[in-house]
Amino acid sequence: MKRTYVIPLIAVLLLALGAALADAQTQKAGINSAAFLKVGVGARQAAIGSAVTSLNGDATNMFWNPAGVALKDESAQAAFTYNNWIGGLSQEAVAASYNWTDIGTIGIGFQSFGISGIQADRDNGYTDPTLQSQVTDMNTNSTYDYQDLLIQATYSRYITDYLTLGVSAKYIHEKIDDVGAGTFGFDLGTVYNIGVLGWSVGARINNLGGDMKFYDYASPIPLTFSIGTSMVPVDAGITRWMLALDIVKPQDGTQYYYAGTELGFNNTFFIRGGWKFNYSWFGLNGSGIDPGTTFRPPIQTSLERGSFGAGVRVPFDTYVINVDYAYTVFSALQDVHRFTVSFAMK
Repeated sequence: MKRTYVIPLIAVLLLALGAALADAQTQKAGINSAAFLKVGVGARQAAIGSAVTSLNGDATNMFWNPAGVALKDESAQAAFTYNNWIGGLSQEAVAASYNWTDIGTIGIGFQSFGISGIQADRDNGYTDPTLQSQVTDMNTNSTYDYQDLLIQATYSRYITDYLTLGVSAKYIHEKIDDVGAGTFGFDLGTVYNIGVLGWSVGARINNLGGDMKFYDYASPIPLTFSIGTSMVPVDAGITRWMLALDIVKPQDGTQYYYAGTELGFNNTFFIRGGWKFNYSWFGLNGSGIDPGTTFRPPIQTSLERGSFGAGVRVPFDTYVINVDYAYTVFSALQDVHRFTVSFAMK
């Protein structure tokens, strides 16, 4: 395929993805189930402000853009991420990928999110027969658990030396106490390398799928559309500087702008930082307070203040080990720490 046909192909894909999302734009904030799908996976990804749509060659990217899983210089990858999330919640994620020659890169992923031992307040001790018939909570334990699970399979392939396409199929399950619900979802994505200054563009649509139904109420999983770009304006000697920007439109929220940067030294040590505009407010000491109007008082508009982190890459003869860390600053809630350890075979 000639490169002259690539840009029209991407344009068609962007239009198709945008149209799919536009069909859901009448939805309101707070309608989504499976909110854990909005919590980013990967320390590197979080440290650069989640501006990851145009990045490639990382197994953890399967939780963002399935096209970003495609491998060219490595035969296999595996990564584990731990996220000490807010409110005592924890997130664990595992991603693995293998590159089959002439077939493409196949990946599998697993994610767990939740908390155990929540104090229960059960109203199931009624003696009145009329009230007893209305009880739905028959458990008697003093505590309960909340658990989200994600299992997915991802396929990505270099269509040309410059273009990758990818798709993920996933099963999503939520359980609170003894009540659970599940559904299936899909992600689609593309990454295109323009070929100058490491410049890439990408697009993804996440969580196309069914509703999650608890009792008689069904709510959609968090459909999200994003386009992004990244480039390397400096790649000289031991220094490499990358910049990235994403425009993200979730189904149940306003449009966000994610920006991130990564500075690498000798392809071994990395320093990263990121910001979410229209999501975070400027300045780590900012108040994040909307001034309000004549019809309503001031409100807090955001809790997240930005992310930064670091990483180290340790190469061996036939494999590479990466250790990454990300720190996200929050207001009113505890700050968040993420750790990722990954392994790649050359």
